[in-house]
Amino acid sequence: MMVDKRHPGPSGSAAGPAAVPLFGFQPPVGTPYGLEVSTVEDFFAQHDDWPWNPPRPGRATFHYLIAVTEGELRHDVDHVTRTVTPGQWLWVRPGHAQCWHPPGAARGPFILFEPDVLRPDLARLLAPLTAHEAPAVLSPHPDDTAWLQQTALQLLDEHRALGRRPLDIHHALRRSLLESLLLRLANSPGIAPTGTATAGTGRADRYRRFLDALELHFRELHQAADYAELLGCSVRTISRAAQDAAGKGVRELIDERRLLEARRLLGAARWDARAVAVHLGFTDPANFGRFFRDRTGLTPAAFAARAARTDA
Repeated sequence: MMVDKRHPGPSGSAAGPAAVPLFGFQPPVGTPYGLEVSTVEDFFAQHDDWPWNPPRPGRATFHYLIAVTEGELRHDVDHVTRTVTPGQWLWVRPGHAQCWHPPGAARGPFILFEPDVLRPDLARLLAPLTAHEAPAVLSPHPDDTAWLQQTALQLLDEHRALGRRPLDIHHALRRSLLESLLLRLANSPGIAPTGTATAGTGRADRYRRFLDALELHFRELHQAADYAELLGCSVRTISRAAQDAAGKGVRELIDERRLLEARRLLGAARWDARAVAVHLGFTDPANFGRFFRDRTGLTPAAFAARAARTDA
């Protein structure tokens, strides 16, 4: 889990409102293969003073998937408060900013997993579900609700059965249950079907890897060459993958992601323009102001004021 007692310190040392630490995956000793399963109630019971007292945002390199079976769960994802009710699922994907609310009466399975725990062929099928722009709250079809909850509980039971079976069989069962669960969740309303034109191709896989990297690094990496180096390919290769999949250039996608974050922070999160500029890697607030105005037609201050009036 993403907890202070198990994890190394967050990357970076920036202070102030723009600091959103990044945490890696480090499950308890003895837990194998990038997958941990618990319950919401156990998580709250084990960490009664963290991270909601005081609440503080953070980002993770792994997926948070929570099924709410009882009560109500409130959770901030990308600076927007989500309310999750019984039958719904909360999904916080790698790189999303999140912040816990004080514990309530919420109950249900709590699944954490690294992207690499999924087999490559399944990862391609599940790309619309795991994409950073997919909905944070999923409301599966009512016919799927009971099956999904039962499968999540079976996954929890198998996770707790470490030592009952040989380790490779134990992990194969856990991964199989997780993949079955995700494949069923992929049919939830609001999840786009996997495209057939590029599904399974090398360029589609590179584009998916680029989106994963972008979600984790858009604050500090702003050039196509940065991502090409990170992914071990040429700028031309990553540019072709982006053009094929999205019809846009890499730099345009980077700028769109930075702009989306700026709008979220200036609006719902009420950050000031200077803090947003630092958070997004602008060396000068004036440069951020021009960047924002050129793409929205508004200054950051005017956008924030309009958002405040809308919410009033």
